Amino acid sequence: MVSETAIATGAALMVTASFPFYIYGAWIMIDAETVTWGVLTYHLKFIVPGLVLNTIPVVTWMMPRLFRQFGGLAALHAVLGLQAYALLVFALTGIVRILQVKREADLYDDPDQDVDLDDLHENMGAWRGRLRIGVFGYVIFWLFAWVLGVYQYVTGYVV
Repeated sequence: MVSETAIATGAALMVTASFPFYIYGAWIMIDAETVTWGVLTYHLKFIVPGLVLNTIPVVTWMMPRLFRQFGGLAALHAVLGLQAYALLVFALTGIVRILQVKREADLYDDPDQDVDLDDLHENMGAWRGRLRIGVFGYVIFWLFAWVLGVYQYVTGYVV
């Protein structure tokens, strides 16, 4: 049987390994002058593995153990993590609509059209706001949860 320390170490490494995927995925979008379908799919090739690396330990190891160790730091860690995922869902409510409208306007296949995104739909500004707030919030709460998780790992399994 695998020890609790080995599982905790694997979970910590997987969650930590997700961060470079997030950073590079974000850099792809920030660095792109125009977001084409190719840029978007390239971006997702890094974001999706980051989410998988992060979500597998959360669902398979952290959540089942939560109620057995439900106390101060574990509860705060769980709340921060849940808040991160809630903001990710909030971001997705914006990105799904943005994707639909940009696909209908053929802006992924023909990005050279001289069109202001806000002119494509009356709610585009709100959707883009959701996307920005959700992604920024996810990263901030993810970082808070990660720092607290590293602290819990060090104090519970290393020291």
